[in-house]
Amino acid sequence: MSYHLTCPIRVYADTSVYGGVFDRQFSHASKGFFDKVANGRFLLVVSPVISEEIRHAPQRVRDLFDQFRGGAELAAVGADAIAMQAAYMRAGIVGPNWEADALHVALATVARCPMIVSWNFKHIVHFQKIPLYNGVNISLGHGPIGIYTPLEVIADEE
Repeated sequence: MSYHLTCPIRVYADTSVYGGVFDRQFSHASKGFFDKVANGRFLLVVSPVISEEIRHAPQRVRDLFDQFRGGAELAAVGADAIAMQAAYMRAGIVGPNWEADALHVALATVARCPMIVSWNFKHIVHFQKIPLYNGVNISLGHGPIGIYTPLEVIADEE
Protein backbone atom coordinates (compact mmCIF):
# COMPACT_ATOMS: atom_id res chain seq x y z
CA MET A 1 0.00 0.00 0.00
CA SER A 2 1.28 3.45 -0.89
CA TYR A 3 0.51 6.62 1.02
CA HIS A 4 0.73 9.96 -0.78
CA LEU A 5 0.41 13.36 0.78
CA THR A 6 -2.29 15.42 -0.87
CA CYS A 7 -1.77 18.73 0.91
CA PRO A 8 1.20 20.80 -0.15
CA ILE A 9 3.98 21.17 2.39
CA ARG A 10 4.63 24.78 3.37
CA VAL A 11 8.28 25.56 2.64
CA TYR A 12 10.27 28.72 3.23
CA ALA A 13 12.91 28.96 0.50
CA ASP A 14 15.56 31.56 1.22
CA THR A 15 17.09 33.82 -1.42
CA SER A 16 19.87 31.38 -2.29
CA VAL A 17 17.38 28.92 -3.78
CA TYR A 18 16.14 31.47 -6.33
CA GLY A 19 19.69 32.34 -7.34
CA GLY A 20 20.53 28.64 -7.39
CA VAL A 21 18.37 28.17 -10.48
CA PHE A 22 21.00 30.13 -12.42
CA ASP A 23 24.10 28.59 -10.82
CA ARG A 24 25.54 25.60 -12.65
CA GLN A 25 26.29 23.74 -9.40
CA PHE A 26 22.81 24.21 -7.89
CA SER A 27 20.62 24.57 -10.98
CA HIS A 28 19.25 21.02 -11.25
CA ALA A 29 18.03 20.79 -7.66
CA SER A 30 16.79 24.39 -7.52
CA LYS A 31 14.78 23.94 -10.72
CA GLY A 32 13.47 20.64 -9.36
CA PHE A 33 12.34 22.39 -6.20
CA PHE A 34 10.47 25.09 -8.11
CA ASP A 35 8.94 22.40 -10.36
CA LYS A 36 7.50 20.81 -7.21
CA VAL A 37 6.17 24.23 -6.14
CA ALA A 38 4.54 24.67 -9.56
CA ASN A 39 3.06 21.16 -9.36
CA GLY A 40 1.53 21.77 -5.92
CA ARG A 41 3.81 19.51 -3.85
CA PHE A 42 5.13 22.53 -1.94
CA LEU A 43 3.46 25.78 -0.93
CA LEU A 44 6.07 28.50 -1.06
CA VAL A 45 6.37 30.88 1.90
CA VAL A 46 8.13 34.19 1.24
CA SER A 47 9.03 37.19 3.37
CA PRO A 48 9.92 40.86 3.05
CA VAL A 49 13.51 39.83 3.82
CA ILE A 50 13.60 37.70 0.66
CA SER A 51 11.94 40.50 -1.33
CA GLU A 52 14.61 42.97 -0.19
CA GLU A 53 17.49 40.60 -0.94
CA ILE A 54 16.02 39.72 -4.34
CA ARG A 55 15.72 43.41 -5.18
CA HIS A 56 19.54 43.49 -5.44
CA ALA A 57 19.80 40.29 -7.49
CA PRO A 58 20.20 40.00 -11.27
CA GLN A 59 17.05 40.56 -13.32
CA ARG A 60 16.52 36.88 -14.12
CA VAL A 61 16.48 36.05 -10.38
CA ARG A 62 13.98 38.87 -9.76
CA ASP A 63 11.81 37.56 -12.61
CA LEU A 64 11.83 34.05 -11.13
CA PHE A 65 10.83 35.41 -7.72
CA ASP A 66 8.01 37.43 -9.30
CA GLN A 67 6.81 34.31 -11.13
CA PHE A 68 6.26 32.47 -7.83
CA ARG A 69 5.43 35.31 -5.44
CA GLY A 70 1.76 35.52 -6.51
CA GLY A 71 0.97 32.00 -5.33
CA ALA A 72 3.08 32.20 -2.19
CA GLU A 73 2.13 32.80 1.41
CA LEU A 74 3.69 35.85 3.08
CA ALA A 75 5.48 35.50 6.41
CA ALA A 76 5.46 38.90 8.10
CA VAL A 77 8.41 40.29 10.03
CA GLY A 78 6.67 40.71 13.38
CA ALA A 79 7.71 40.89 17.02
CA ASP A 80 7.79 37.09 17.36
CA ALA A 81 10.19 36.67 14.44
CA ILE A 82 12.43 39.49 15.69
CA ALA A 83 12.50 37.92 19.18
CA MET A 84 13.37 34.53 17.67
CA GLN A 85 16.14 36.09 15.59
CA ALA A 86 17.50 37.80 18.73
CA ALA A 87 17.46 34.48 20.58
CA TYR A 88 19.49 32.86 17.80
CA MET A 89 21.97 35.73 17.97
CA ARG A 90 22.26 35.51 21.78
CA ALA A 91 22.89 31.78 21.43
CA GLY A 92 25.81 32.58 19.13
CA ILE A 93 24.45 30.56 16.22
CA VAL A 94 25.49 33.31 13.81
CA GLY A 95 27.41 36.54 14.29
CA PRO A 96 26.04 40.07 13.88
CA ASN A 97 27.00 40.28 10.21
CA TRP A 98 24.69 37.37 9.44
CA GLU A 99 21.54 38.44 11.28
CA ALA A 100 19.52 38.25 8.04
CA ASP A 101 20.28 34.51 7.89
CA ALA A 102 18.99 34.11 11.45
CA LEU A 103 15.90 36.09 10.47
CA HIS A 104 15.17 33.70 7.58
CA VAL A 105 15.15 30.76 10.00
CA ALA A 106 13.12 32.76 12.53
CA LEU A 107 10.50 33.72 9.95
CA ALA A 108 10.14 30.12 8.79
CA THR A 109 9.85 28.93 12.39
CA VAL A 110 7.32 31.54 13.49
CA ALA A 111 5.29 30.94 10.31
CA ARG A 112 5.17 27.26 11.36
CA CYS A 113 6.76 25.99 8.18
CA PRO A 114 7.80 22.36 8.57
CA MET A 115 10.97 23.17 6.64
CA ILE A 116 13.26 25.79 5.20
CA VAL A 117 15.39 25.12 2.13
CA SER A 118 18.64 26.92 1.46
CA TRP A 119 22.01 26.66 -0.21
CA ASN A 120 23.60 28.63 2.64
CA PHE A 121 25.95 26.00 4.03
CA LYS A 122 27.77 28.36 6.36
CA HIS A 123 24.91 29.87 8.40
CA ILE A 124 21.76 27.81 7.80
CA VAL A 125 22.24 24.30 6.35
CA HIS A 126 25.12 23.37 8.62
CA PHE A 127 25.33 20.22 10.73
CA GLN A 128 26.44 22.14 13.83
CA LYS A 129 23.92 24.97 13.50
CA ILE A 130 20.74 22.99 12.78
CA PRO A 131 20.51 21.48 16.29
CA LEU A 132 21.28 24.90 17.77
CA TYR A 133 18.45 26.56 15.84
CA ASN A 134 16.11 23.77 16.94
CA GLY A 135 17.31 23.94 20.54
CA VAL A 136 16.36 27.62 20.67
CA ASN A 137 13.06 26.89 18.92
CA ILE A 138 12.12 24.25 21.49
CA SER A 139 13.28 26.35 24.44
CA LEU A 140 10.94 29.14 23.28
CA GLY A 141 7.95 26.86 22.77
CA HIS A 142 8.22 26.38 19.02
CA GLY A 143 8.62 23.07 17.31
CA PRO A 144 11.76 22.04 15.49
CA ILE A 145 12.15 22.98 11.84
CA GLY A 146 13.63 20.83 9.10
CA ILE A 147 16.56 22.58 7.47
CA TYR A 148 17.51 21.12 4.09
CA THR A 149 19.01 21.83 0.71
CA PRO A 150 16.68 21.70 -2.29
CA LEU A 151 18.46 18.50 -3.36
CA GLU A 152 17.28 16.78 -0.20
CA VAL A 153 13.61 17.62 -0.74
CA ILE A 154 13.21 16.92 -4.46
CA ALA A 155 13.82 13.18 -4.32
CA ASP A 156 10.65 11.33 -5.21
CA GLU A 157 9.33 8.96 -2.62
CA GLU A 158 9.38 5.37 -3.76
